[in-house]
Amino acid sequence: MNRLQQYLVVTGDIGEILRYISAGTCVPLIVAVIFGEPEMIMPMVTVPVALFCIGSLFLELPRRDKEPKLSQAFFAVAATWIICALVGALPFVFGAGMPYLDAVFEAMSGWTDTGMTMSRDVSALPKTLLFWRTLMEWFGGIGIVAFSVALLNRSSVSSLRLYSSERMEGKKDAYFPSAVEQGKNIWKIYLALTIAGTILISLSGVTLWDALNIAMTAISTGGFTIHTEGIAYYDNRLLELLIIPVMIAGALPFKLYFMLRRTHKFKIFEDDQAKLLFAMILAGFVLITADLLAFNGMDPFSAVVNGLFMATAAATSTGFQTADISLWAPVSVLILTLMVFVGGSSGSTAGGVKLSRVMVGFKGIKWWFQRSFKSTKAVIPFKYNGRNIIKSEAELEVSRNMLTIILFIITIAITTIVVMHFEQPDIDTSLVIFDVISATGNNGISTGFVSPDMSAASKIVFILQMWLGRLEVMAVIVFFISLIRGFEW
Repeated sequence: MNRLQQYLVVTGDIGEILRYISAGTCVPLIVAVIFGEPEMIMPMVTVPVALFCIGSLFLELPRRDKEPKLSQAFFAVAATWIICALVGALPFVFGAGMPYLDAVFEAMSGWTDTGMTMSRDVSALPKTLLFWRTLMEWFGGIGIVAFSVALLNRSSVSSLRLYSSERMEGKKDAYFPSAVEQGKNIWKIYLALTIAGTILISLSGVTLWDALNIAMTAISTGGFTIHTEGIAYYDNRLLELLIIPVMIAGALPFKLYFMLRRTHKFKIFEDDQAKLLFAMILAGFVLITADLLAFNGMDPFSAVVNGLFMATAAATSTGFQTADISLWAPVSVLILTLMVFVGGSSGSTAGGVKLSRVMVGFKGIKWWFQRSFKSTKAVIPFKYNGRNIIKSEAELEVSRNMLTIILFIITIAITTIVVMHFEQPDIDTSLVIFDVISATGNNGISTGFVSPDMSAASKIVFILQMWLGRLEVMAVIVFFISLIRGFEW
């Protein structure tokens, strides 16, 4: 099979996904009409038209009726995301006069649920663009997966492979095979969570417009806001407290909601990832609150609310901010950095290396040491989520998870070094490291380093880093290898 034929195995799937997404990207046109922004209609139309045309072009290519290999599936996932970002940038160029590179940064930040921005004054953007930013993050969460899974019908294996970079906790524990069969149900659950979040947040007294935008970005663990000051703009402690459960809901394993719908039982405290997520939030909350009291002289109530909100935003990879962390004590920033790096649950909308990988890695290290002190004939079981894993499968899963964690660390180190070569020599290294980790974990909390004033080279590096982080490194590496050497390497 020649190179072109190899690509034709997945171009049809990519085309169908893009055409399906194009229908959803028409929603901001309704916002333009409601808020009386006719000048935004043409800039916004460019997205659904471009996605539909690109998708149709891919569908016109000769199709290879063959199940994709894993490398081809990775290629399809990475290609879909980069196309959405490149096209999603157009409204910012034509509607806000943003340079195309900055616009691509904004779009990639949206589609990857990162939440970092290149806009100097978010509040000044037209409401149509504000909602477009929100919608990209919502689609970039589990919505884009649900859209595509509900559509693809070549085979359940094919559909599963196309989203193997969003894989759950393991072959037997994953809800994904069932979700492939019931993609529409996933979509309904995601929509229900968004509506519930909107109602909850509206109880704080904010307008329905604000509540909807906040809920959509919170449930997708995105982090974009419609005000330059972010959540701090509202100066509303009740709002901050009400956002917390919505952020947590987005970072929990989505299989819990799927099982709730099927069994009417919400087994949140029977899931290892859920328990670890709450434990991490609690630990971060206690430590950060204590630091804010001791080092920042904050009053107790403000310290508690800020500590709880920021710990949750970091652990869930949502990225909302109520404080300028560049003013925090270094130890507080370090705690936040670790939480941002780990992120939320596998099978959720959250970013980071994922709680499941941390658990598997820790259990794997413990398991390896236990085996070192036992007879070579002794059978030491590897337990995960209440079940024993056979040795061969356990070794494969531990190695795979540790490899991903190592790749995350390597890319963070390389990106930091590269970025610092393009910025001022006296730049604070800690600020760069934190923002690079935040971008890689698709978190969005920033020290202020990421801004429109960065060099063009640094912006490109951050765009790649957000893309790489969302697809968990491997898919992007395979994408570039496939472009250079094809799928037979």
